[in-house]
Amino acid sequence: MRRKNDDRFITGLDQVLSARPSWWSQRLGLLANQASVTREGDYAWTALAERGAKLKCVFSPQHGLWAEEQANMVESDHGRLTDPPIPVYSLYGETRTPSGPMLEGLERFIVDLQDVGTRVYTFVWTLRHCLMACAEHNVAVTILDRPNPLGRVIIEGPILDSRFQSFVGEAPIPMRHGLTLAELARWIVRYESLPLELDVIPVRHWDDSALLAQMWPLQQWIPPSPNMPTPFTSLFYAGMVLLEGTNLSEGRGTTRPFEVVGAPFIDGHRLADDMQSLELPGVAFRPVRFRPTFDKWQGECCSGCRLDVRDPVRFRPYRTSIALLATIATCWPDHFRWLPPPYEYETKKWPIDIISGSDQLRITLSGPIGDIGEIAQRLSQVDERAWKETCRDRVIYGQGACR
Repeated sequence: MRRKNDDRFITGLDQVLSARPSWWSQRLGLLANQASVTREGDYAWTALAERGAKLKCVFSPQHGLWAEEQANMVESDHGRLTDPPIPVYSLYGETRTPSGPMLEGLERFIVDLQDVGTRVYTFVWTLRHCLMACAEHNVAVTILDRPNPLGRVIIEGPILDSRFQSFVGEAPIPMRHGLTLAELARWIVRYESLPLELDVIPVRHWDDSALLAQMWPLQQWIPPSPNMPTPFTSLFYAGMVLLEGTNLSEGRGTTRPFEVVGAPFIDGHRLADDMQSLELPGVAFRPVRFRPTFDKWQGECCSGCRLDVRDPVRFRPYRTSIALLATIATCWPDHFRWLPPPYEYETKKWPIDIISGSDQLRITLSGPIGDIGEIAQRLSQVDERAWKETCRDRVIYGQGACR
């Protein structure tokens, strides 16, 4: 990544604000949240309106326009901006799809969201619903792209089994997919055979092979959701999100979400020692105690461990998180539990199944576990050849996972 202020990557938003493309005078809708900012830190909706774009309404994804709502069916209401004075339609409340009346009169639907490179982060599935609605109502779509903070070279985690589709996975992609939101949009349009005019404004000056979670200047990162406080958090999230399907705390309600694991029944020193003995790449484990202020085990002292990433390039969060689950299920079988539904609007399937993308993780760890290292390696594998083939002609940038 280029580090000089005058030579760092340029987002799609900053480019259109300078170029003012041919569609500038069309009636526009915008899918965005508080992380949709210019290089100077102005919100996308304000910047577009101030430069003369005909912005008619804004749509917000999960967590709301200001990313203030917590996860798992904590919904947002519709609202209204004052600058500019236009409606804000929540796509994580009474509906997750733009309705005909919401899209009425729009000629183009603009998307500017900061994704985090993981299948279960719901922004991509909100995008899918928007693409399908725009195709139905003959509204063109433009994606203002932003970098994937996990980079594009490494992919991880099995491709979603179609039997376990949900709002945290509506199409067969890996957990850590290596694509930007614009590339995912191109992939979805082809996968769904959508009759849609799709335009993409790619990121300029982006070293797409870099792990931006490691290199992104913190002052330029605006949290796209409450528990994504830094770009580095996205690296942990790509595996530790599995803990949401269990009775283990993943650190929600602490200052280190997804960097710690714990519960009142765990011996943190034993867990750290057992994890350290697996010699997983790029990470070490340190015993900790923490007391979540909300979510699982709220107000109770949890013992567990923190993941200290020593080499972000070698670190494999999905494999590491499976090893954590297997170790805890082995050491504390009388206390470890899979959480029942509902989870993200799914009321029948196990949350861990729709998060991991199949029932294999739950079935494997519910019986005799055996060699934890081998299990973690096997269950974290992805058919890279198949994934690269399916997205090869959808990629935009140079040396990414699908080249």
